[in-house]
Amino acid sequence: MWILIVGLIVLAFIAMVLGYFYNKRHPESDSNDAASPAGGECCGQHAVCEKDSLLSGVSKGIEYYDDEDLDAYAGMDPGQYSEGQIEQFRDVLYTMKEEEVAGWSRSLQLRGISLPDELKDEVFLIIGERRSSNR
Repeated sequence: MWILIVGLIVLAFIAMVLGYFYNKRHPESDSNDAASPAGGECCGQHAVCEKDSLLSGVSKGIEYYDDEDLDAYAGMDPGQYSEGQIEQFRDVLYTMKEEEVAGWSRSLQLRGISLPDELKDEVFLIIGERRSSNR
């Protein structure tokens, strides 16, 4: 039993040493210049294109899509929007290009604005269709 435990510890140590030397020989570039999409195209250096990602952590820059008036809804509960407020979100959503929807959703997250519950499925459907058509 002790031989098995010691063997696993030695194996883990060897893996850590090999990983350390591999990372030292192949440093990751922290520069975003080479990884930024040129002309709206994905760079191909990421498992998921940053342009189509819904994660707010992917990009820190807030981009507005002629939706500055939606800033008034920052911090509101998504289930509490009135029909008029939902219509404002819907107007913005359907006046933008399909390729802008993921960026718009990311921008809303960064600004602390929640999508109305009634629109979440539509947004995910648009982004999902775009992703599947790009493969």
